[in-house]
Amino acid sequence: MTQVSAETAVADFGIDTTTVSTAEAVRAYLARVRGGEIGSLPALLGLVVLIVLFSALSDVFFSLNNIANLLAQGAGQTIIAMGIVYVLLLGEIDLSAGTASGVAGAVLAIHYVDNGNLLSGMGNTVFFVFNGLLVLAAVLAGLLRIWPGVVMALLGVAITLVGFHANPWIEMLLAVCVGTAIGSITGFLIARIGMPSFVVTLALFLAWQGAILQLIGEGGVLGISSSPVLNAVANGNLSVPWSWVLFVVAAGGYAAVALIGHFRRQAKGLVTSPTPLVVGRVVAVLVLAAVATAFLSVDRSPSKLIEISGVPYVVPIVLALLAVGTYVLQRTTYGRHLYAIGGNAEAARRAGINVTQLRASVFVISSGCAAIGAIVYSSKVGSVDPQAGGLNTLLFAVGAAVIGGTSLFGGKGRVADAVIGGAVLAVVSNGLGLLRQPAAVVSIVTGLVLLLAATVDALSRRRARATGR
Repeated sequence: MTQVSAETAVADFGIDTTTVSTAEAVRAYLARVRGGEIGSLPALLGLVVLIVLFSALSDVFFSLNNIANLLAQGAGQTIIAMGIVYVLLLGEIDLSAGTASGVAGAVLAIHYVDNGNLLSGMGNTVFFVFNGLLVLAAVLAGLLRIWPGVVMALLGVAITLVGFHANPWIEMLLAVCVGTAIGSITGFLIARIGMPSFVVTLALFLAWQGAILQLIGEGGVLGISSSPVLNAVANGNLSVPWSWVLFVVAAGGYAAVALIGHFRRQAKGLVTSPTPLVVGRVVAVLVLAAVATAFLSVDRSPSKLIEISGVPYVVPIVLALLAVGTYVLQRTTYGRHLYAIGGNAEAARRAGINVTQLRASVFVISSGCAAIGAIVYSSKVGSVDPQAGGLNTLLFAVGAAVIGGTSLFGGKGRVADAVIGGAVLAVVSNGLGLLRQPAAVVSIVTGLVLLLAATVDALSRRRARATGR
């Protein structure tokens, strides 16, 4: 039998083993930018400009207290946006994510306030309808073979029927169960029935808004700040030693993954970025993370009676979701299939991809992240009211994903885009607030930023088509 050399095999399969220099890599990147592949570059440049502008206009903007507050201020909406990225990748939209988060937050608050007795807190009719919807969600998720949706919906039924006493961890788990159940129903209507996502999610936006009002009552407010654990989610901080442990795990983990992956590809003769660029990115991340951790480790309490120091809890929460989301989209078959469907759904179907199942699954992810966002947001404000997850929450979440670089047309985006876009919106809101600008100005500026991001997205796609990219 004829022996085939490794070089011949590589050539036959079209594997690109060409190495490039740093200068060539930079020129190639600039060519991609000119060709319309700009990614999150505008958002990053805009974020830098906003930080410099507000730092010059306000002495308080770069204070330790404000930086820590800034991290927690937009965390809830950013987490919702991270889930919406999956929906946008397929060219779909989820207008119900905001009120879905509100329903999850309302159920969490009722369970806490009524010591786990949802029957008493909801009333007989609402309680049985609520559990019926959870069972329905489990059935629909089973028909779609989305097993996490089945498990979480049935777990929600078990929690409500058993009647666990108030426990913050049970309540947070229940909120996520409710979120994934909502996503299962939404995904079935869109993917299996074939209804347009805009119509379905708009209808559910209104329905879930009514459900929140039913659960809490008009003018009602359910406080959760008396729970130390629930209050600490968005308002608490890691101790200084644990803040540095987070630095080692997060920044060190990124460095290890980036460098090990780079040198492995290099050893196998596969294409990879030039070593100086990879090392430069790693060093930049390590330095920025170390500086941020050092600053947040300083006592920022205005009073000498108490000490407030350490990285806010929301930071590891967002980093964990970012790491998992990035891995899923970039390193798994599921993620590659999502990009394929977003690029050309019919071609993906012909290639054997289960388009129906994957289209439904992104709404489960979106609503699940919306529930986590509700936990963070409710913790930040200390209560849940009938306006929870209202229009601003939804628009800011969708806006964060789009501003960060995720395309509204599908096929292009990353979970990191939501984090970058969320940071832009948080800086705009925080900075204008420090300058004592009215809510009208904040809304106008936020809308203009979102409009600019959508314009850049449309122009970059037109440029990409013109250059054949």
